[in-house]
Amino acid sequence: MKIFYASLLGLLLSTAMLAQENINYQKPSKEILALTEFERAPTVSMDSKKEYLLLSYRSTYKTLEDLNEEEMKLAGLRINPVTNISSTVTYISNLKIRKIKDAVETSVKGLPAQPRITHLSWSPDERKIAFTHTGTQGVELWIMDIATATANRISTDLLNANVGNPISWFKDSQSLLVRTLPENRPALIDPKVNIPLGPIISTAQEGTVSQNRTYQDLLKNKTDEINFENLTTSALYRIDLNGKKTLFKAPDMYVGESFSPDGNYLLITTLERPFSYIVPLSRFPMKTVVYRTDGTAVKTVNQIPLNEIMPKGFMAVREGKRNMAWRADQPATLYYVVALDHGDPAETVAFRDEIFSWQAPFDREAASMVKIPQRYNRIIWGNQNTAILYDHWYDTRNLKTYLLDPSKSENNLKIVFDRNSQDLYADPGNFETVKNDFDRYVLAIEKNQLYLIGEGHTNKGQNPFIDELDLKTLKTKRLYTSVLKDEKETIYSIEDFKKGKVLVALESSSDYPNYYFRNIYKKNDLTPITHFKNPFESIKNVYKEVIKYTREDGVALSGTLYLPENYDRKAKSEKLPLLIWAYPTEYKDKNSAGQSSSNSNEFTFPYYGSFVYWVTKGYAVLDHAAFPIIGEGTEEPNDTYIKQLVANGKAAIDAVDRLGYIDRKKVGVGGHSYGAFMTANLLTHSDLFAVGIARSGAYNRTLTPFGFQREQRNYWEVPEVYNAMSPFMTANKMKTPMLLVHGEADNNPGTFTLQTERYFQALKGLGAPVRMVILPKESHSYVAKENILHLLWEQDQFLEKYLK
Repeated sequence: MKIFYASLLGLLLSTAMLAQENINYQKPSKEILALTEFERAPTVSMDSKKEYLLLSYRSTYKTLEDLNEEEMKLAGLRINPVTNISSTVTYISNLKIRKIKDAVETSVKGLPAQPRITHLSWSPDERKIAFTHTGTQGVELWIMDIATATANRISTDLLNANVGNPISWFKDSQSLLVRTLPENRPALIDPKVNIPLGPIISTAQEGTVSQNRTYQDLLKNKTDEINFENLTTSALYRIDLNGKKTLFKAPDMYVGESFSPDGNYLLITTLERPFSYIVPLSRFPMKTVVYRTDGTAVKTVNQIPLNEIMPKGFMAVREGKRNMAWRADQPATLYYVVALDHGDPAETVAFRDEIFSWQAPFDREAASMVKIPQRYNRIIWGNQNTAILYDHWYDTRNLKTYLLDPSKSENNLKIVFDRNSQDLYADPGNFETVKNDFDRYVLAIEKNQLYLIGEGHTNKGQNPFIDELDLKTLKTKRLYTSVLKDEKETIYSIEDFKKGKVLVALESSSDYPNYYFRNIYKKNDLTPITHFKNPFESIKNVYKEVIKYTREDGVALSGTLYLPENYDRKAKSEKLPLLIWAYPTEYKDKNSAGQSSSNSNEFTFPYYGSFVYWVTKGYAVLDHAAFPIIGEGTEEPNDTYIKQLVANGKAAIDAVDRLGYIDRKKVGVGGHSYGAFMTANLLTHSDLFAVGIARSGAYNRTLTPFGFQREQRNYWEVPEVYNAMSPFMTANKMKTPMLLVHGEADNNPGTFTLQTERYFQALKGLGAPVRMVILPKESHSYVAKENILHLLWEQDQFLEKYLK
């Protein structure tokens, strides 16, 4: 019997070891750990006159304690029901301010003891900044005076930030419109103890077809409905800078407030019932009403019904008024868009959308401005005679830019640019904007000229530029081109059109990005604004290069190659293991697919979303390796997904191998989300890789039957495509060591944590060498320091064991 018990104990122990490992959080090796322990540089915000600089500091990581706060998941929201703010918000922990012309920063006085700041908002006159602080009881309203760098809380009321920013400035800069918690709000119902009065029943309308994605965090029952309504209900108050408050509107489910440019009207949107269990709150019924600033209702300007039924395709939109907003160039005029094809891309029509303009007080019908042949994209207002309008069509990747004369109802549209939206090398840039008399950003118009700021990607590298566009000829003239060889320049704005003063940032692979004023009419005329240091000194001397190569079918590819410091690139006597990090992208043509936006002068910022850490441990790393999936003409990219995926992987390995740096038998591949899906397929359908790391992916496409990523067709149209692309379906072929990682609380549509759990169970049952790590409390992106450090340890251990 002793022998029997000993054997049983051994069996149980071995079974437990095979089932799971109960280990505490670990930290990666010292080389990697050194790169994780750094202080994040502040975020920079400036006033429009570029007189003041606001520096916002936040922690490098969140903690598990942060993630462990109470949370309710309702209608696509993740809410902390105690503090009434999104549970996913990242807080600012300190504020500093300085005059840009001065060198010394001033710490803002009067901040709360342990600041948890968000929703920063400059006043219209840019003399004050409103913000919220989340205390233990809830969200508080604070005001900072810029001149004195002093902050104070101006109201004892607690705010409701559950559906976004709860504060809006009135035009006078002396008071704010604020969403507050209503008095005597009903207590929330605990879904764990509430006993249902009946089953949950949903119905479908016979013959009505709709393709809804697999949304997360939806309402599930009546208890959720009641809690959702309670949590999204606010009262609207007007609160002045002395804390005096006046009720503006009684409690309701407010989700949007927007003042007219002249400050005399207010657009308010509220949610309405019925709610839905299959779509998030963005598709719930809504009502939009215009009020005067004394609270008097002017007109109900939009009524949107529940939108559970949508046609198929990325160009599908709902019927009715959409994209309603104030024109930035007019005192109080709304504009909106209406679909002329019933929102259905499958309909054949001459014009897809019509844009209307509607002037306050809205006692007349809205006026049609223009009809456009493709789906409305966006509009940039200039003045009564000038606006820039964009339309687009996903299936062709076409993007058109028009010059629009809003004062005319006919012959008011001229094509300025007509291009493939994915053609980086043909990108004309973004139109520069300036503040007008209403403190709204509009097109910068100087002597009948508009201005374009472009990133400047070319087949020879990146050369950012500033162009001038003549409004009569629609021809561009180059005013400035960045010709830096060892630095990357980013152009942000034009500050003085006559003097050529522009705001830029300069960086290199080892120099942290810093802001400067540049005079484009004077060579090397630079005035530094910030002086941020490189927090990653230990990798400043690693070798970095953008390499270009071709796939077997001639498609041009690229990636950023990193080699360890002091690696002898001439002798090449040591053959390194190689790590490839990638994310597939769909294209409709080979030309666009073959373009590169990588720049070797971009600052090297290691983070958990790449393999760059491992260059410190003797690995070669190919980061952002191009993995295009192309479908030209009537062919869809995913029709040949696996073939192209393997061809991309082989081309990347061949390219680095030809350079003589690597042992091609020791190559690992990894990716996050759709990159994880890529990784699982590469390990399943090729023998190119010795190991793979797949994080937060989806592996069974039958669980996302109405489309995924850029796939518009549903499962029943092309079951062979869905099945062939799903690594779960071919789990019996996967024999390569793979580390599967997923956040326990993934909130991304389609990538449910269940996807990884079921895939792991299949692989384990089939005898594959696989390890699964579920990171507690994490969603689709990982934020807690404990989890990130453990993730890096897991990856390091896995790579050391199976690759190096």
